[in-house]
Amino acid sequence: MSQEGLFLDSAAGQLKSDVKEKKSRCRVGLIVTGLLGGSLVALYAVAAPFVAPALRKYCLPFVPATKAQVENVLGVLRARSGTLVDIGSGDGRIVIAAAKHGFQASGFELNPWLVWYSRYKAMREGVHRSTSFHISDLWKVSFAQYSNVVIFGVPQMMDQLELKLASELPGTAKVVACRFPFPTWVPEHTAGEGIDAVWVYDAKTFKSHLQHGMARTTTTPEHEDKPDAHT
Repeated sequence: MSQEGLFLDSAAGQLKSDVKEKKSRCRVGLIVTGLLGGSLVALYAVAAPFVAPALRKYCLPFVPATKAQVENVLGVLRARSGTLVDIGSGDGRIVIAAAKHGFQASGFELNPWLVWYSRYKAMREGVHRSTSFHISDLWKVSFAQYSNVVIFGVPQMMDQLELKLASELPGTAKVVACRFPFPTWVPEHTAGEGIDAVWVYDAKTFKSHLQHGMARTTTTPEHEDKPDAHT
């Protein structure tokens, strides 16, 4: 074979080799891109419900209660018993801790991932028979059956929640607000400091204030201005 033929064969072989290498790199790139994209989607699907609001009326991102907060809630309710509800129950730690102290405890939470996790955790802790977790909007639920209420709210919602709880709860109920107090209710007492502080409210007191306020708005004044007959 001539020198020119050898050169052409060598060039053709090199070209085929380059083409194969490029195809191999392309396949590897597609695989890596696919794995990375899939991982990001999976990470978002798992993590997003834990750190973002789940289509709530008010922005209530999931912030786990600290150990001190849980202890403060249980401390102010230590003389209480019966039913307890945690409004915005998150990962269920308040509900589970309350069940261990004898309460029949329920949690309401919009985030389905957190509700499923709470149920699993209650099963592991052995309190699944005295706990229940519900995927529900707090504004669409009546809390009339509960004698103890725990709420981790935000300032924007507390005034409307005052009216809802005052109209629904029995007079024997106690309400424990964590992190943020109610704007017009007068607390019976408080416990803890800073972000771990809790405020305790007596339903008999705030229901009485609501009734008096409604009475004032509906009562007709005794002395009304009358037109002068000699004008």
